[in-house]
Amino acid sequence: MLNKSIVIGLTGPTGAGKSSVAKEMATLGCVIVDCDQIARQITTSCEPCLQSLAGEFGEDILENGVLNRRLLAERAFSSPEKTQRLNELTHPWIIKETEAQVQAAFNVGASFVVIDAPLLFEAGADRLCDQILAVTVPYEKRLRRIMNRDGIGEALARARMDAQHPESWYEQKADRVISGSLDDDTLHKELMRYLDEIQEETL
Repeated sequence: MLNKSIVIGLTGPTGAGKSSVAKEMATLGCVIVDCDQIARQITTSCEPCLQSLAGEFGEDILENGVLNRRLLAERAFSSPEKTQRLNELTHPWIIKETEAQVQAAFNVGASFVVIDAPLLFEAGADRLCDQILAVTVPYEKRLRRIMNRDGIGEALARARMDAQHPESWYEQKADRVISGSLDDDTLHKELMRYLDEIQEETL
């Protein structure tokens, strides 16, 4: 028996395949704290956050109190400075809910808690983690994935990608790196081995 939950920060650039890795980790018994989902909740129901975003990026991003996510994305990812401002306004709310969900997992005795966060370091969520696992794939493969996934053109996809760090940045900051191009069977085996190893390291 573990004395406490092991918290793993799962991160990587957009389009790398984090969602597939998180899904597989869930099948292996990990509790997943999805920061993208938390961000969506915050920007749906957190009135103070929505008002601060409207004040920064234009009142027209709210339509009858509902966020126009595409319009916000176009403006927020138009420059590194604007992307940073978006993060400054949303991250405190996201971290607060992330901490609450991690604590809830602790309370039910979860062995592994995975914080799935593309902006793990920028948001400061890495301080909650015992281990950092990065998912990476080459730039061009990510580009095609993002265009297909989000139904956007190449220019907007590149803008989103260029607003983030390159693959090498994540690889340097992580304790472990896994490819987002693995087939399902190989991914399953790699993750089982990884969880076994970090569990042994904490005993």
